[in-house]
Amino acid sequence: MAHGSAADSFTARTRKAVHRARTTLRRSAVDYFRGDGSDRLALAGLLLTVPAITLGTTAAPVWCSPVALVLPIVAGGLLLRPASLLGLYAAAAAALIVESIVLGPYLEGPARVTPGTVLVVAACGLFGLLIAQFRARVGVPWRRGGTMLFDLRERIRVQSALPRLPQGWHQEMALRPAGGQSFSGDFTVAARTNGGRTLEVVLTDVSGKGMDAASRALLLSGAFGGLLGSLPPHGFLPAANGYLLRQDWDEGFATSIHLVLDLDSGDYELFSAGHLPALQLHAGSGRWEEKGAEGPLLGVYDQAQFDPVKGSLRPGDVLMLFTDGLVEASGRDISEGIDRLSGEADRYVASGFEGAAWHLIEAVAKDVNDDRALLLLCRQV
Repeated sequence: MAHGSAADSFTARTRKAVHRARTTLRRSAVDYFRGDGSDRLALAGLLLTVPAITLGTTAAPVWCSPVALVLPIVAGGLLLRPASLLGLYAAAAAALIVESIVLGPYLEGPARVTPGTVLVVAACGLFGLLIAQFRARVGVPWRRGGTMLFDLRERIRVQSALPRLPQGWHQEMALRPAGGQSFSGDFTVAARTNGGRTLEVVLTDVSGKGMDAASRALLLSGAFGGLLGSLPPHGFLPAANGYLLRQDWDEGFATSIHLVLDLDSGDYELFSAGHLPALQLHAGSGRWEEKGAEGPLLGVYDQAQFDPVKGSLRPGDVLMLFTDGLVEASGRDISEGIDRLSGEADRYVASGFEGAAWHLIEAVAKDVNDDRALLLLCRQV
């Protein structure tokens, strides 16, 4: 009986030890790929490749060139910290010395360690060290950097998502960053307020374009999303203006247009901070009307005043909000760009505007090197 209890106790202890080892290994792996763990495992693996390459070079230099030492060096530049990288470089330098001794002087034949080999390995080591130092200074490891950028892009996309509207309304948003990049200086934030009866949408164009404006756009979209719905409509742009002024950026201004729409009646107010006017299609006349409100740029001066313009969307009416990249071009007046946009939009009056936002950007500003955003809001018949 005692023997069985001892066996059970040993089995239990073994299972606990295996479980602890598995948990520790899994935690270490997670920390490593998040960039929080030690790089000793990666360093050990790369250090083992150095003598392996050296043996291959000395045994068959024609098939395993001395230049092959750049492989662990390049990998080390992407995976290791600068201090660990120096240890790997020391091992690679020692390997070059061993190879040159075993293979003999480079003047005696091919497949030997030449001055060019040393220069190539040294150049790769220099670039790898620069990359490692940059990662250490930024604090974003290579293993995590791509994932972080993907997360940032997804956060902007989620924050720009429009809320579901009641039956009788159609909305769509199209955004195209400059240069085909994934990040844009244009963004929207939207919310249904007043018990869901009111739709508030803010379309903002941050100064700059593409990656230059993406970091500021991410910061502003989070801040504007927190302000929207927390303040009465007339207080949003003054609060946003104060927020930009407090950032004290060198290039910190932005344009913004704030739509406040009553989903029951179709009545709306537009507040503008130096933004282009909106375009409203009146279904009765078939004509487009510019709806422009008065207000200065965000982040320029304190105590700015933003006066709204009012309107109403009747069944069949369409409202378009857009940024300047869609209508502005060198050598062309903005009014001409707006006329071109409204002319292209006339093609969808008969068939409906579902799916039209992206096609309108393709039609009027496909090759423009600027961020472009277009919001369509339709009241269906």
